[in-house]
Amino acid sequence: MPSLTRVPRSARKPSDDRRVEFERRVLRAVEDLLADGTPFTELAVQKIAAASGAARSTFYRYFPDKSSLLIRMAELATADLFAAAESWWRAEHTDRQAGVTAAMRAMIGGFRTHRYLLLALSEVSGYDRAVGAYWRTRVATFAELVRIRLDAERAAGRVAASLDSAATALVLTSMVERTIAVAFSADTGLGDEELAAALGRAIWLVVYGDAGSAR
Repeated sequence: MPSLTRVPRSARKPSDDRRVEFERRVLRAVEDLLADGTPFTELAVQKIAAASGAARSTFYRYFPDKSSLLIRMAELATADLFAAAESWWRAEHTDRQAGVTAAMRAMIGGFRTHRYLLLALSEVSGYDRAVGAYWRTRVATFAELVRIRLDAERAAGRVAASLDSAATALVLTSMVERTIAVAFSADTGLGDEELAAALGRAIWLVVYGDAGSAR
């Protein structure tokens, strides 16, 4: 899923800094409220605004509705998750399976940090049109990055010639997204390290496991 562009602090305006600081306060407030067990649909705007130390009018200036709020909070919460995965897909893969396992470890750690918000995102995207469209686009953007890399690997003879890049990108992206969501929404008994190792192994074998047939 491309990383959010981080503007160097020296290039930002004071108003940009204020917005960033405000958005991060809101993110912390929303996550704290969700951690108490309140469903996102039941979070009142007034409660979020109060918890973030903002006037209701200020809050609505940044977030006209709760859909736009959740989308922006998701962008903040998932930036590092996607960056970790993108880095591996753009790397040379000289560290083999250990490299993708490390990327999965970083993603899982990021999800754990923002788990209440991201589980809410997963739920709301199923019935909110704007949130659903945002998340599908985000995931599709990442899947396209994977497809392009798989095409390049196939052209270089490093993966099986029979590998379907588009289908494989869809399978891998969906597998990671769903596996992490399920692991955090239910008591699976799995630790983060076991989950990262299993995902890393699965991804590596799907991509490179039958590389011998490329020749």
